[in-house]
Amino acid sequence: MESGSAFPSLSPLALYDPFTGMQFSQKHCFLCGTPTVPGQDTVPVFAEWLMARYQLHERQIKLLDMSIVRYQDLQIACCPQCRTRHVEPLEARVQQAAAQGLAGLRQLDEPTLFLWLGKMFYGVLVTELLNELMPLARPQYPLAENAQLFRRFQAFFQPFQGLRVPMEYDDFVPGSVFLLEVDQREDALPFFYDDDLSTLTFTIKLDETMLVACLVDNGIIRQAMRRVYDDAQRPLHPVQVAEFKARVYYGAYLLNVVPDYYPRAVHPGDTTLVMDTLIDDVTGAVFNPWENSGYAQSLLEMWKPWQIPLAQILADPAQPLSLLYDADGQPRHLEQFQGPQAEEGAES
Repeated sequence: MESGSAFPSLSPLALYDPFTGMQFSQKHCFLCGTPTVPGQDTVPVFAEWLMARYQLHERQIKLLDMSIVRYQDLQIACCPQCRTRHVEPLEARVQQAAAQGLAGLRQLDEPTLFLWLGKMFYGVLVTELLNELMPLARPQYPLAENAQLFRRFQAFFQPFQGLRVPMEYDDFVPGSVFLLEVDQREDALPFFYDDDLSTLTFTIKLDETMLVACLVDNGIIRQAMRRVYDDAQRPLHPVQVAEFKARVYYGAYLLNVVPDYYPRAVHPGDTTLVMDTLIDDVTGAVFNPWENSGYAQSLLEMWKPWQIPLAQILADPAQPLSLLYDADGQPRHLEQFQGPQAEEGAES
Protein backbone atom coordinates (compact mmCIF):
# COMPACT_ATOMS: atom_id res chain seq x y z
CA MET A 1 0.00 0.00 0.00
CA GLU A 2 1.45 3.37 -0.95
CA SER A 3 1.58 6.21 1.53
CA GLY A 4 -1.12 8.11 -0.30
CA SER A 5 -3.63 5.23 -0.25
CA ALA A 6 -6.76 5.28 1.84
CA PHE A 7 -6.12 3.60 5.17
CA PRO A 8 -8.79 2.82 7.73
CA SER A 9 -7.75 3.98 11.17
CA LEU A 10 -7.62 1.37 13.91
CA SER A 11 -9.97 1.51 16.84
CA PRO A 12 -8.24 2.24 20.19
CA LEU A 13 -8.27 -1.44 21.27
CA ALA A 14 -7.54 -3.00 17.86
CA LEU A 15 -4.19 -4.66 17.27
CA TYR A 16 -2.10 -3.87 14.20
CA ASP A 17 -0.63 -6.71 12.13
CA PRO A 18 2.33 -5.51 10.02
CA PHE A 19 3.13 -9.09 9.06
CA THR A 20 0.18 -9.15 6.67
CA GLY A 21 1.75 -7.61 3.60
CA MET A 22 5.08 -7.19 5.45
CA GLN A 23 4.56 -3.48 6.07
CA PHE A 24 8.01 -2.89 7.53
CA SER A 25 9.12 0.29 5.82
CA GLN A 26 9.38 4.04 6.22
CA LYS A 27 5.87 4.32 4.69
CA HIS A 28 3.80 2.93 7.56
CA CYS A 29 3.70 3.83 11.24
CA PHE A 30 5.31 1.04 13.23
CA LEU A 31 2.55 1.13 15.86
CA CYS A 32 -0.68 1.53 13.92
CA GLY A 33 0.17 1.14 10.21
CA THR A 34 -1.03 4.61 9.21
CA PRO A 35 0.71 5.81 6.02
CA THR A 36 3.63 8.10 6.82
CA VAL A 37 5.87 10.50 4.94
CA PRO A 38 9.37 8.96 4.72
CA GLY A 39 12.02 11.13 6.35
CA GLN A 40 9.41 13.28 8.07
CA ASP A 41 7.14 11.07 10.16
CA THR A 42 9.74 9.29 12.26
CA VAL A 43 10.98 8.79 15.80
CA PRO A 44 14.58 7.95 16.73
CA VAL A 45 15.25 4.37 17.79
CA PHE A 46 17.39 5.75 20.62
CA ALA A 47 15.52 8.72 22.05
CA GLU A 48 16.82 12.24 21.65
CA TRP A 49 17.27 12.62 25.42
CA LEU A 50 19.35 9.44 25.50
CA MET A 51 21.57 10.52 22.60
CA ALA A 52 22.07 13.96 24.14
CA ARG A 53 22.90 12.56 27.58
CA TYR A 54 25.57 10.18 26.26
CA GLN A 55 26.74 12.11 23.17
CA LEU A 56 25.57 9.37 20.83
CA HIS A 57 24.45 11.34 17.77
CA GLU A 58 27.65 10.81 15.79
CA ARG A 59 28.63 7.46 17.30
CA GLN A 60 28.40 4.54 14.93
CA ILE A 61 26.87 1.06 14.92
CA LYS A 62 27.83 -1.78 12.58
CA LEU A 63 24.88 -3.76 11.26
CA LEU A 64 24.78 -7.40 10.19
CA ASP A 65 25.34 -6.48 6.53
CA MET A 66 28.54 -4.66 7.64
CA SER A 67 27.09 -1.22 6.93
CA ILE A 68 27.85 1.56 9.40
CA VAL A 69 25.13 3.89 10.67
CA ARG A 70 25.13 6.68 13.21
CA TYR A 71 22.83 6.49 16.20
CA GLN A 72 21.00 9.60 15.03
CA ASP A 73 20.29 7.96 11.66
CA LEU A 74 18.43 5.04 13.25
CA GLN A 75 14.83 6.13 12.75
CA ILE A 76 11.53 4.26 12.53
CA ALA A 77 8.34 5.43 10.83
CA CYS A 78 5.80 6.82 13.28
CA CYS A 79 2.68 8.86 12.63
CA PRO A 80 2.28 12.18 14.50
CA GLN A 81 -0.52 10.78 16.68
CA CYS A 82 1.45 7.75 17.88
CA ARG A 83 4.53 9.89 18.39
CA THR A 84 2.82 12.48 20.60
CA ARG A 85 0.36 10.18 22.41
CA HIS A 86 2.47 7.10 22.97
CA VAL A 87 6.19 7.23 22.14
CA GLU A 88 7.07 10.63 23.57
CA PRO A 89 5.20 10.06 26.88
CA LEU A 90 6.99 6.72 27.30
CA GLU A 91 10.37 8.33 26.70
CA ALA A 92 9.51 11.17 29.09
CA ARG A 93 8.70 8.69 31.88
CA VAL A 94 11.95 6.81 31.37
CA GLN A 95 13.99 10.02 31.07
CA GLN A 96 12.59 11.28 34.37
CA ALA A 97 13.34 7.96 36.06
CA ALA A 98 16.84 7.69 34.55
CA ALA A 99 17.69 11.16 35.88
CA GLN A 100 17.46 9.60 39.36
CA GLY A 101 19.79 6.74 38.45
CA LEU A 102 19.24 3.13 39.40
CA ALA A 103 16.77 4.00 42.18
CA GLY A 104 14.59 5.89 39.71
CA LEU A 105 14.66 3.15 37.11
CA ARG A 106 13.71 0.57 39.74
CA GLN A 107 10.55 2.58 40.39
CA LEU A 108 9.33 1.94 36.84
CA ASP A 109 6.97 -0.99 36.46
CA GLU A 110 8.04 -3.95 34.37
CA PRO A 111 5.60 -3.29 31.48
CA THR A 112 7.09 0.20 31.05
CA LEU A 113 10.63 -1.19 30.93
CA PHE A 114 9.51 -3.92 28.53
CA LEU A 115 7.97 -1.36 26.16
CA TRP A 116 10.97 0.99 26.34
CA LEU A 117 13.50 -1.76 25.66
CA GLY A 118 11.16 -3.27 23.08
CA LYS A 119 10.92 -0.01 21.12
CA MET A 120 14.71 0.13 20.74
CA PHE A 121 14.94 -3.56 19.90
CA TYR A 122 12.17 -3.22 17.32
CA GLY A 123 13.94 -0.27 15.69
CA VAL A 124 17.26 -2.08 15.39
CA LEU A 125 15.66 -5.27 14.09
CA VAL A 126 13.56 -3.49 11.46
CA THR A 127 16.63 -1.53 10.34
CA GLU A 128 18.40 -4.85 9.84
CA LEU A 129 15.42 -6.25 7.90
CA LEU A 130 15.20 -3.23 5.60
CA ASN A 131 18.95 -3.26 5.01
CA GLU A 132 18.71 -6.85 3.82
CA LEU A 133 16.76 -5.56 0.82
CA MET A 134 19.80 -3.57 -0.38
CA PRO A 135 22.79 -4.77 1.64
CA LEU A 136 26.42 -3.79 1.26
CA ALA A 137 27.28 -7.41 2.00
CA ARG A 138 25.00 -10.38 2.44
CA PRO A 139 24.67 -11.20 6.15
CA GLN A 140 25.94 -14.60 7.23
CA TYR A 141 22.52 -15.40 8.72
CA PRO A 142 19.83 -13.43 6.85
CA LEU A 143 17.02 -12.46 9.21
CA ALA A 144 14.36 -12.67 6.54
CA GLU A 145 15.15 -16.34 6.00
CA ASN A 146 15.00 -17.23 9.70
CA ALA A 147 11.55 -18.75 10.29
CA GLN A 148 12.14 -19.16 14.04
CA LEU A 149 13.12 -15.50 14.38
CA PHE A 150 10.01 -14.39 12.53
CA ARG A 151 7.81 -16.49 14.79
CA ARG A 152 9.45 -14.95 17.86
CA PHE A 153 9.17 -11.47 16.33
CA GLN A 154 5.47 -11.95 15.62
CA ALA A 155 4.91 -13.14 19.17
CA PHE A 156 6.83 -10.19 20.63
CA PHE A 157 4.93 -7.65 18.55
CA GLN A 158 1.55 -8.47 20.11
CA PRO A 159 2.26 -7.55 23.76
CA PHE A 160 4.59 -4.80 22.48
CA GLN A 161 1.49 -3.04 21.14
CA GLY A 162 0.78 -2.18 24.75
CA LEU A 163 2.74 0.93 23.77
CA ARG A 164 -0.33 2.08 21.79
CA VAL A 165 -3.22 -0.03 23.08
CA PRO A 166 -4.17 0.12 26.79
CA MET A 167 -3.32 -3.47 27.64
CA GLU A 168 -3.24 -5.86 30.54
CA TYR A 169 -1.26 -9.10 30.49
CA ASP A 170 -3.32 -11.67 32.38
CA ASP A 171 -1.18 -13.51 34.92
CA PHE A 172 2.08 -13.23 32.94
CA VAL A 173 4.78 -10.80 31.94
CA PRO A 174 5.82 -10.89 28.28
CA GLY A 175 9.56 -10.72 28.89
CA SER A 176 12.29 -11.16 31.49
CA VAL A 177 13.78 -7.80 32.52
CA PHE A 178 16.75 -7.57 34.88
CA LEU A 179 18.19 -4.42 36.48
CA LEU A 180 21.75 -4.69 37.78
CA GLU A 181 23.95 -2.23 39.63
CA VAL A 182 27.45 -1.89 38.18
CA ASP A 183 30.23 -1.07 40.65
CA GLN A 184 31.74 2.15 39.32
CA ARG A 185 35.28 1.66 40.64
CA GLU A 186 36.49 -0.24 37.56
CA ASP A 187 33.74 0.79 35.16
CA ALA A 188 34.82 2.98 32.25
CA LEU A 189 31.66 2.88 30.11
CA PRO A 190 28.84 5.32 30.87
CA PHE A 191 26.78 3.93 27.98
CA PHE A 192 26.73 0.55 26.29
CA TYR A 193 24.24 -1.36 24.19
CA ASP A 194 24.13 -4.72 22.47
CA ASP A 195 21.57 -7.25 21.33
CA ASP A 196 21.09 -10.73 19.98
CA LEU A 197 18.40 -10.39 17.35
CA SER A 198 17.89 -14.12 16.91
CA THR A 199 16.89 -14.64 20.57
CA LEU A 200 15.29 -11.21 21.16
CA THR A 201 17.73 -10.33 23.91
CA PHE A 202 18.72 -6.73 24.53
CA THR A 203 21.14 -4.99 26.91
CA ILE A 204 21.60 -1.30 27.61
CA LYS A 205 23.84 0.37 30.19
CA LEU A 206 23.11 3.81 31.65
CA ASP A 207 25.93 4.81 34.01
CA GLU A 208 25.66 2.46 37.01
CA THR A 209 22.54 0.69 35.71
CA MET A 210 22.59 -2.29 33.38
CA LEU A 211 19.28 -3.49 31.96
CA VAL A 212 19.29 -6.98 30.43
CA ALA A 213 16.16 -8.47 28.87
CA CYS A 214 14.76 -11.34 26.89
CA LEU A 215 11.69 -9.87 25.25
CA VAL A 216 9.56 -12.89 24.37
CA ASP A 217 9.76 -15.60 27.04
CA ASN A 218 6.80 -14.88 29.34
CA GLY A 219 9.27 -14.38 32.18
CA ILE A 220 10.54 -17.97 32.01
CA ILE A 221 14.23 -17.00 32.06
CA ARG A 222 13.65 -14.70 35.00
CA GLN A 223 12.06 -17.58 36.89
CA ALA A 224 14.93 -19.89 35.97
CA MET A 225 17.46 -17.29 37.17
CA ARG A 226 15.59 -16.31 40.32
CA ARG A 227 18.35 -17.36 42.68
CA VAL A 228 21.14 -15.79 40.61
CA TYR A 229 19.17 -12.55 40.25
CA ASP A 230 18.48 -12.43 43.99
CA ASP A 231 22.19 -12.92 44.67
CA ALA A 232 23.01 -10.15 42.17
CA GLN A 233 21.13 -7.44 44.10
CA ARG A 234 24.37 -5.68 45.06
CA PRO A 235 27.03 -3.66 43.23
CA LEU A 236 28.70 -6.01 40.73
CA HIS A 237 32.08 -5.66 39.10
CA PRO A 238 31.65 -5.20 35.31
CA VAL A 239 33.15 -8.65 34.72
CA GLN A 240 30.45 -10.14 36.97
CA VAL A 241 27.72 -8.26 35.08
CA ALA A 242 29.15 -9.78 31.89
CA GLU A 243 28.79 -13.25 33.41
CA PHE A 244 25.18 -12.52 34.34
CA LYS A 245 24.54 -11.46 30.75
CA ALA A 246 26.14 -14.65 29.46
CA ARG A 247 23.69 -16.67 31.56
CA VAL A 248 20.68 -14.71 30.23
CA TYR A 249 21.81 -14.83 26.61
CA TYR A 250 22.63 -18.53 26.75
CA GLY A 251 19.33 -19.23 28.48
CA ALA A 252 17.52 -17.38 25.68
CA TYR A 253 19.45 -19.45 23.14
CA LEU A 254 18.31 -22.66 24.84
CA LEU A 255 14.69 -21.56 25.17
CA ASN A 256 12.64 -24.04 23.19
CA VAL A 257 9.20 -22.43 23.27
CA VAL A 258 7.55 -19.41 21.68
CA PRO A 259 4.46 -18.06 23.45
CA ASP A 260 1.20 -17.52 21.64
CA TYR A 261 -0.94 -14.54 22.62
CA TYR A 262 -4.70 -14.17 22.40
CA PRO A 263 -6.57 -10.90 22.88
CA ARG A 264 -9.86 -11.30 24.69
CA ALA A 265 -13.03 -10.15 22.96
CA VAL A 266 -13.69 -6.44 23.32
CA HIS A 267 -17.11 -5.41 24.61
CA PRO A 268 -18.81 -2.01 24.48
CA GLY A 269 -17.41 0.25 27.16
CA ASP A 270 -14.10 -1.63 27.51
CA THR A 271 -11.09 0.64 27.93
CA THR A 272 -8.39 -2.03 28.19
CA LEU A 273 -7.46 -5.00 26.03
CA VAL A 274 -6.69 -8.12 28.05
CA MET A 275 -4.11 -10.50 26.62
CA ASP A 276 -3.97 -14.19 27.46
CA THR A 277 -1.05 -16.42 26.62
CA LEU A 278 -0.43 -20.06 25.89
CA ILE A 279 2.73 -22.04 25.36
CA ASP A 280 1.57 -24.55 22.80
CA ASP A 281 3.89 -27.51 23.11
CA VAL A 282 3.52 -28.28 26.80
CA THR A 283 4.84 -31.82 26.28
CA GLY A 284 8.28 -30.67 25.12
CA ALA A 285 11.14 -29.34 27.20
CA VAL A 286 11.05 -25.60 27.90
CA PHE A 287 14.83 -25.43 27.48
CA ASN A 288 17.11 -27.47 25.26
CA PRO A 289 19.81 -29.31 27.24
CA TRP A 290 22.46 -27.15 28.91
CA GLU A 291 25.95 -27.81 27.59
CA ASN A 292 28.92 -26.37 29.43
CA SER A 293 30.85 -26.03 26.17
CA GLY A 294 28.07 -23.87 24.70
CA TYR A 295 27.77 -21.75 27.85
CA ALA A 296 31.57 -21.34 27.86
CA GLN A 297 31.35 -19.83 24.37
CA SER A 298 28.83 -17.31 25.68
CA LEU A 299 31.17 -16.47 28.55
CA LEU A 300 34.09 -16.15 26.15
CA GLU A 301 32.16 -13.60 24.09
CA MET A 302 30.98 -11.57 27.08
CA TRP A 303 34.43 -11.62 28.70
CA LYS A 304 36.32 -10.40 25.64
CA PRO A 305 37.20 -7.05 27.28
CA TRP A 306 39.01 -8.96 30.03
CA GLN A 307 40.70 -11.42 27.65
CA ILE A 308 39.78 -14.50 29.64
CA PRO A 309 40.73 -17.44 27.40
CA LEU A 310 38.51 -20.44 26.79
CA ALA A 311 41.10 -22.74 28.33
CA GLN A 312 40.71 -20.99 31.69
CA ILE A 313 36.92 -20.79 31.39
CA LEU A 314 36.84 -24.56 30.93
CA ALA A 315 39.78 -25.49 33.16
CA ASP A 316 37.21 -27.69 34.90
CA PRO A 317 34.93 -28.93 32.06
CA ALA A 318 32.27 -29.91 34.59
CA GLN A 319 32.20 -26.45 36.17
CA PRO A 320 32.94 -23.44 33.92
CA LEU A 321 34.67 -20.52 35.58
CA SER A 322 32.41 -18.24 37.61
CA LEU A 323 33.21 -14.82 38.99
CA LEU A 324 29.72 -14.38 40.42
CA TYR A 325 30.19 -17.35 42.75
CA ASP A 326 33.15 -18.78 44.64
CA ALA A 327 34.19 -22.43 44.73
CA ASP A 328 31.67 -23.10 47.52
CA GLY A 329 28.78 -21.64 45.50
CA GLN A 330 28.57 -18.48 47.59
CA PRO A 331 28.21 -15.00 46.05
CA ARG A 332 31.65 -13.58 45.35
CA HIS A 333 32.43 -9.97 46.29
CA LEU A 334 34.85 -8.68 43.68
CA GLU A 335 36.41 -5.24 44.07
CA GLN A 336 39.18 -5.57 41.50
CA PHE A 337 39.72 -7.87 38.56
CA GLN A 338 43.29 -8.97 38.02
CA GLY A 339 42.70 -12.01 35.85
CA PRO A 340 41.49 -15.50 36.79
CA GLN A 341 44.87 -16.49 38.19
CA ALA A 342 44.68 -13.69 40.77
CA GLU A 343 41.02 -14.02 41.66
CA GLU A 344 41.67 -15.12 45.23
CA GLY A 345 43.47 -11.87 45.94
CA ALA A 346 40.65 -9.87 44.41
CA GLU A 347 38.01 -11.01 46.87
CA SER A 348 37.05 -8.79 49.74
